[in-house]
Amino acid sequence: MAKKATKKAPAKKATAKKATAKKAAPAAKKATAKKATAKKAPAAKKAKSARKPNAAFMKAFTPSTELAAVIGAAAAARTEVVKKLWVYIKKHNLQNPKNKRNILADEKLAKVFGKKEVTMFELASLIGKHLK
Repeated sequence: MAKKATKKAPAKKATAKKATAKKAAPAAKKATAKKATAKKAPAAKKAKSARKPNAAFMKAFTPSTELAAVIGAAAAARTEVVKKLWVYIKKHNLQNPKNKRNILADEKLAKVFGKKEVTMFELASLIGKHLK
């Protein structure tokens, strides 16, 4: 059996150079166009408006008598109630020394929480029952 000899076509070097030259020219134009638009973009930006707070967070609630014994009887937003509770907790050193995420309830807080130890993640949900 004789093998057929196949001839490979010689690579066309001249046409390959012309093709890359044609491809390079539009790419160069695109690069300069991108640079020009990049310079215009910062001038075209709009000024940011002031961020408006969510009205739901600002709604004032009246605390129950148990919660009022801890934070006071004045109506306050839910976020303010949580802040006041943390002030009370830190003032009376009620965080668990081994795990600072846990709060050890004293007599007043036990009435609010319903148990002796609460995690800081449960705090907001337990407060919701005492706000009207």
